[in-house]
Amino acid sequence: MANFRFIALEKTINCPVPEISYPSNKVSDYFGSMTFNETAMREYLTDEAFRVVEKAVRQGERIDRKIVDQIASAMKAWAMSKGVTHYTHWFHPLTGSTAEKHDAFINPVGGGKALEDFQGSSLVQQEPDASSFPSGGIRNTFEARGYTAWDPTSPAFILEHTLCIPTIFISYTGESLDYKTPLLRSMKALDDIATKVCRYFDKNVGKVYPTLGWEQEYFLVDAALYSARPDLILTGQTVFGHSSAKDQQLSDHYFGTIHDRALAFMQDMEIEAHKLGIPLKTRHNEVAPSQFECAPVFEEVNIAVDHNQLLMHLLDKVARRHRFKVLLHEKPYAGVNGSGKHNNWSLATDTGLNLLSPGKTLKDNFRFIAFLVNILKAVHDNEELIRASIASEGNDLRLGANEAPPAIISVFIGEQITRTLHEIEKMPSRKSFNHNHNEKDHQINIPKIPEILFDNTDRNRTSPFAFTGNKFEFRAVGSSANTGKPMFILNTIMADQLQQFKKDVDGLMASGAKKDDAIFNVVKSYIKASKKICFEGNSYSDAWVEEAAKRGLSNNRKTPEALAAFISGKTIALFERQQVMSETELRARYEIKLEKYTKKLQIESRVLGDLAINHILPTAIQYQNRLIENARGLKEVLDSKSFVKLSRNQLNTIKEISDHIASIKELWQKMIEARKVANRIKGSFEQAMAYRDKVLPFFDTIRYHVDKLELLVDDELWPLPKYRELLFIK
Repeated sequence: MANFRFIALEKTINCPVPEISYPSNKVSDYFGSMTFNETAMREYLTDEAFRVVEKAVRQGERIDRKIVDQIASAMKAWAMSKGVTHYTHWFHPLTGSTAEKHDAFINPVGGGKALEDFQGSSLVQQEPDASSFPSGGIRNTFEARGYTAWDPTSPAFILEHTLCIPTIFISYTGESLDYKTPLLRSMKALDDIATKVCRYFDKNVGKVYPTLGWEQEYFLVDAALYSARPDLILTGQTVFGHSSAKDQQLSDHYFGTIHDRALAFMQDMEIEAHKLGIPLKTRHNEVAPSQFECAPVFEEVNIAVDHNQLLMHLLDKVARRHRFKVLLHEKPYAGVNGSGKHNNWSLATDTGLNLLSPGKTLKDNFRFIAFLVNILKAVHDNEELIRASIASEGNDLRLGANEAPPAIISVFIGEQITRTLHEIEKMPSRKSFNHNHNEKDHQINIPKIPEILFDNTDRNRTSPFAFTGNKFEFRAVGSSANTGKPMFILNTIMADQLQQFKKDVDGLMASGAKKDDAIFNVVKSYIKASKKICFEGNSYSDAWVEEAAKRGLSNNRKTPEALAAFISGKTIALFERQQVMSETELRARYEIKLEKYTKKLQIESRVLGDLAINHILPTAIQYQNRLIENARGLKEVLDSKSFVKLSRNQLNTIKEISDHIASIKELWQKMIEARKVANRIKGSFEQAMAYRDKVLPFFDTIRYHVDKLELLVDDELWPLPKYRELLFIK
């Protein structure tokens, strides 16, 4: 019987490094060439149509249906000039990935002929079957109608000779069934109120928008080895595998020289990404062997989310060309660092300001402190919801494992800003300040902070939400996540907080307070109210767990209890107040996430059982029988004294193998029974908890015995590629 592990190893060793052909010597020559960007629109659209699209993108105005046919015709002409034959509405359903249904441009005209046709109605709206997408009970299976609608703020692009049109996805009854719809709603809510708050400081601000710069971590594994690991294929992670003698303990992979095969893959992937307008800037080795990271320049958040979803598709597509498989699971290998997707979030204005960038004037820093403190207050008041935004079965394996932030949400702002906020808090009253009595520019002389620099503090890699100079880095997001969810939650809680801030400031001003005095007094009260969310120390430590409990911060370590924040009365009121999601939409997402959690554990349990019983145990028994036959042979040729002396180790090994086999069988049976009980439970939360508490604990115990067998059984017999083979690129 062939050992597929060794066949896979042979294929891996003989894998050549492909040559990369660049479209041009300069990336700028082909950057965005496959997107219907501003340059393409200026070339193909009439002046009238271009102005309409520009207003839709920059000011959020609706596009008149009369203009849509012009836009569709121009978009088709541009796409066909690139060899496109089909179009699709490209959207983000609640599966977490992307979806598309392709239609050809051709339309029969009689006489056996056809013409290419693309009407405005096809651009603006399509009707994909919504019955098989997750809906959380919003739609019955037999109710199939759903709608996709064009999002003109995100440029159309070409992928595989198909024109891809970014869209939202909603049900027949109007509820969102995707990540983009609430993201766009949250951006509008944030823009409306943040612009008003900005005008306390600068009357010229006309728009505020969130920005995102994501950092995507991933593993590469040889395609042949991947194909010999059913657990990687079916679950994205290894359910078995003893640690390699060497993995990441020497830290020699981190920022090391990139392997030739990996570099060729990266170069090829970057070419594809740059054609699609994804501004990838950085690539490097990560901590674990065969782990890497890429990161773009920050963008407006909606486009950044689309680009990240597209990037994950490109990673998989290009990897196949290089005989690799990309692993985006948060924890594909036990015992080495998992993968995250750091979300660098900030707020920008149409006047070119970064609202989280400290300035060099008193006025700029007054604005900076006001927005910073509002973020602290928003996170403080919604820390459980923020934890829920990154909850998943895969991320549970990573959070708090000394490689990622813990499940306890806290904020790191650094020593200098902490000291500044402390000084503001101690100031007793308005009378303590020296005033500039210039009638045109009345300002309070708050602590001298114009010299705050971008790198005013060290970084804290253990913090889930850390200020890094001109942005907050949300480090707890998982590598496989759709970034739309944590982003629309951050946008929404910030919009709600700024509304309260403006209400508080305007209330003081209505009572006779000067504007700057009112802003300062509200900021001071928020500093006091949000102190417990700030933590500057080691978030991995047991001491922090104890301290966080004393502060009243939540520690929802597993997904089922973390998700409860989605359907709390507080959250429902928040999202309905901001008109981002209804209670129905929130409850649907809660049900979908619970179901996904349960099904992933169910799949993992079945894969684990199949591998243990049908792959590992037969191999272990085969080797055990070989040892038994060898022992019998020794007994026949040796005297009893010599036999006892020489066979002692073999007999001990036989017994040890036998004990592990028996334990695996027993635990497997118990796991099946626990799974059967869990499957009979009706409530989604109760079923998820049953899988977490009754089924999941068997995973590690069964794995322990399998991994011990890996060390005992002859290497030539072991059926699965080992960690020492998976983790190192040949």
